[in-house]
Amino acid sequence: MHPRVKPALRRGWRDLTTVQVGVTPAHAVVLGPVDPATASLLHLLDGTRGLPLLREEGSRIGLPEGHVDKLVSYLAGAGLLDDTTGGGPSADALRKRPDTLDRLCPDLASLSLVDREPDGGIRRLAARRDLRVQVRGAGRVGASVAAVLAGAGVGQVDVLDGGCVRPEDVAPGGVRAEDIGERRDMSARRLVRRCAPGRAPRRAGPRRTSPRGPSADRVVRAPGAEPPLSLVVLAPRDGLSAYAPDPCPAEPFMVSGTPHLYAGVVEGTGVVGPLVLPGVSACARCLDLGRSERDPAWPRMLAQWRSGRAPAVQACDLALATAVAGLAAAHALAFMDGRLPASAGARWEAAVPGLGWRAEPVPPQWTCPCGAAERSEREHTITEREDTSMEREPHETMAR
Repeated sequence: MHPRVKPALRRGWRDLTTVQVGVTPAHAVVLGPVDPATASLLHLLDGTRGLPLLREEGSRIGLPEGHVDKLVSYLAGAGLLDDTTGGGPSADALRKRPDTLDRLCPDLASLSLVDREPDGGIRRLAARRDLRVQVRGAGRVGASVAAVLAGAGVGQVDVLDGGCVRPEDVAPGGVRAEDIGERRDMSARRLVRRCAPGRAPRRAGPRRTSPRGPSADRVVRAPGAEPPLSLVVLAPRDGLSAYAPDPCPAEPFMVSGTPHLYAGVVEGTGVVGPLVLPGVSACARCLDLGRSERDPAWPRMLAQWRSGRAPAVQACDLALATAVAGLAAAHALAFMDGRLPASAGARWEAAVPGLGWRAEPVPPQWTCPCGAAERSEREHTITEREDTSMEREPHETMAR
């Protein structure tokens, strides 16, 4: 192990013997009391020395035997250390590509804060390169989502859309003005290649998708086979299909168990979510059934909107579309990194001009065949039983 105090965290002295590592409450840790010798040792934790050399340095500056190991163990437990040599073979392969790693160093720094393990950040960043994501839609939102995912290190980003690039598709983070008139899928693929930090390595196998995200699951595919989809982002150019998605196009994903995330802009309102984990969280049909229950006229209105002629120009504010794309990509990356983002079981909305993001819960419906409601009820019952058991335990102990 070559320990290094996480370089993403700023350090400052609160007083002569107390040091604070980190600025924001989410990651800040206060250490104390810190004597001058220990303070000198903190400066040596820069990732260039292994533990044997650090022990020698500690002895040279007068620290008692075992102090170095105790400090390293404490800092690691507090989530303040990186290991510049850890992460396994995939991380080692990434380190051998300094041009790629230089592009991804801000992402690595962020992942190192999220994962408390010393090698967690580099391990998760390397895992992204084994993933395959599909983005359906290459408009202002979809193309930007694909660009961000590719730029953040996802190994394979496929973009599906029809027709040719129109002037209103152009965006700073998406397709370019010189792409106007070209096929949307071709221009989007070129965008992905341009944004990707180096070529992804040959994949020995995909990572099987689970509700925890694919990054922690084991590789099971035979060499040479195309990896399965870790996630599908549905970002249609017609934002109505993201705001009120038709369940039918998502049926193949429900059957195959492929997680999918909706994102888009309709009439100046941006939406991100729900993130659908088939059989676990609410799906598009649950969303439709829940809205119909609250508004009996919803099915009639929706049928008219879907069958009627779409507006000649979508009300898709460029800044809002960029914000939606960024939030959707962030939620997608969080899921693929093994976290459960706030869009699972909810949809985030923001409308111009106020742009105040609010979450709309999307609960699973019992009348939906996806099975998420039954699973949710079962997990809720198990949790209640555990809580009840824990409440009874002290009384039973006292009685004995």
